[in-house]
Amino acid sequence: MSKRLRVAVLMGGRSSEHEISITSGRSVLAALDPERYEAATVEIGRDGRWELGTGAASAVETLPVPTSGGAPATLADVDVVLPILHGPFGEDGTVQGLLELADVPYVGAGVAASAVNMDKDLMKAVLQARGVPTTKSVTIREGDAARHPFEYPVFVKPARLGSSVGISKVRDASELDAAVALARQHDDKVLIEEFVDGVEVECGVLGNRRPIASLPGEIVAHGFSGADWYDYSSKYDEGGMDLIVPPRVPAEAVSRVQELSVDAFVATECEGMARVDCFVAVGGEVLVNELNTIPGFTPTSVYAKLFEASGVPYAELLDRLIELALERHERRSRLKY
Repeated sequence: MSKRLRVAVLMGGRSSEHEISITSGRSVLAALDPERYEAATVEIGRDGRWELGTGAASAVETLPVPTSGGAPATLADVDVVLPILHGPFGEDGTVQGLLELADVPYVGAGVAASAVNMDKDLMKAVLQARGVPTTKSVTIREGDAARHPFEYPVFVKPARLGSSVGISKVRDASELDAAVALARQHDDKVLIEEFVDGVEVECGVLGNRRPIASLPGEIVAHGFSGADWYDYSSKYDEGGMDLIVPPRVPAEAVSRVQELSVDAFVATECEGMARVDCFVAVGGEVLVNELNTIPGFTPTSVYAKLFEASGVPYAELLDRLIELALERHERRSRLKY
């Protein structure tokens, strides 16, 4: 048997999406073929401490980060890292920078793409500059008045967070200040976003230089928090949403979602994977709303289910992502600095 690849799964993290990351990371560990991979875990606590373990076993060492001979050195001993982290301090380029310094291959977007796509304000600016149609929004910073040119309802959200944390659907002007205050608890940059009347459709993208799109899926949200939109409860509570593949939109809209998802992936210089969230408006226009460079990664998460429906099972999806990480590292190792 050929030598097994040494794989480290990074999970947890300091963000509010810590528990989601743990669930995703454990699913990845369970799906890695033990005949092909020798798995280790690095679980990052909400306090930022790193616990190093082996496979599904309990952690054997706890390290503050950074330390000399600590986590960077440990990560440098593996063949590839799967950073299954969500939100700030994991999906935003910070961990990717650490892995670049350790010179270890890792799955997913690089430093710049991770940082840009974590920041919805910057992401929209890049997409608009590259001709990719996006949802309209205004950005307010600390000290700015909560003003916008849109009709109600609008969405108010932190610029750099995920999983619908800190997001409000604002139905009239009387609710706006409270929604902005909630979003500012999570970020000092806040987006007020125009409401799009249409169907929410998500699409997976896989690849490096020649990315491919999955079949898109329609999100039907019925969360248990009383919200009438795709909120945290819809995303993570049992039975909180239905995914309909392919979506109930015209065939040309399905093709357009796939086309724009790949365009957005390329425009923001993603590699490896991303889930692209779009709207198909009532008039048929397709708009990109955001990119998630490390989507949820359980077998029942949208990204995995979309590729499952496209003929790529969960375990094979992980194999492909690891191959893409190794290919990128080998390609970039030939560059002269």
